[in-house]
Amino acid sequence: MMAGRQVALYFAWSRPDEVAAPLGILEDRFPALFELRRTFWPRFEQFADPAKFDQGVGGFLDNIQLANFKEFADLAGSWTGNPVRHAERRTDAGLCALDGDFLAGVDTLVVISFDSHRTAQQASDAEIAAVRSFLEDPDHTLFICPHHDIGSADELPENERLARRELEFHHHGDAAIPARQAFGDFGLSLLKGLGLHVRNRFGLHPAKLPDGLPAPLEVAAEFDRAGLLEGVATFNLHPHLPHFERLGDSAAKLDVLARQPIDPNAPPHPFTAGGRRDFDALLQSKPGVFGGRLLICDTTTWSSTAGGLESLQRFWRNVVLLKRGGE
Repeated sequence: MMAGRQVALYFAWSRPDEVAAPLGILEDRFPALFELRRTFWPRFEQFADPAKFDQGVGGFLDNIQLANFKEFADLAGSWTGNPVRHAERRTDAGLCALDGDFLAGVDTLVVISFDSHRTAQQASDAEIAAVRSFLEDPDHTLFICPHHDIGSADELPENERLARRELEFHHHGDAAIPARQAFGDFGLSLLKGLGLHVRNRFGLHPAKLPDGLPAPLEVAAEFDRAGLLEGVATFNLHPHLPHFERLGDSAAKLDVLARQPIDPNAPPHPFTAGGRRDFDALLQSKPGVFGGRLLICDTTTWSSTAGGLESLQRFWRNVVLLKRGGE
């Protein structure tokens, strides 16, 4: 056990803006709890009592979304001896900025950029400067984790957009996801401020083995300088996972540490039509880009509810028990 190492989870959403999303609009918002219950009945009927559970988007955030990350937080706290620091970017109490005060004493920071595109969350200059300062320490580790960008078809003529979105919808096969749902503006803006241009493209359906477990990752062991993927064979089977595309000079700054195979039996997708059979699931900064290490992966890599948990727990343990330079 490495007593003293401090892990922090930062949820980059604006809770008031997410909760205020009009339920008459499907795109770019979380589902309300009652919608999730209706779509997957009777799976979530333990949350059916409106006197106990908010049936709106707020109830989904509390009882589904945040609950998905509890196992990681509990395990990380038990391994390090320190409770995981936890914050939501905006709540009814105001803004909790990702600044020097929040980062003080943190060794490992995981930014869960599960913020809806509709809410337009952007990292401020002061936050970018604080994170850049955080990354000057070689013992510091930062994960920036946007979720998917499904149905991004604005570059197409208007009469072609619906067909494209239908292709993407049938590929991932999740009835709870509308034609257009994008997350991650805060994380992407933070990356851009750090000089890294990355796009979280699509929502790709991962492959699984005949026994129902996730198909193995393709790991670039030569880039795994910290041993983060030692003993890690798979991530999870969340039905819509993004490909992290390196744009501009980011290919010279970021290595692809792991690729995840796409389900070959899933309906066609524009990404696989180009010949790809896997997607870039884990990126890592190359030596010399920062003093510490920066990695990019999907938000659900820290969730306990989409399969592959044994391998994920090994990944979590590798991350939070990284040795400091003097140990």
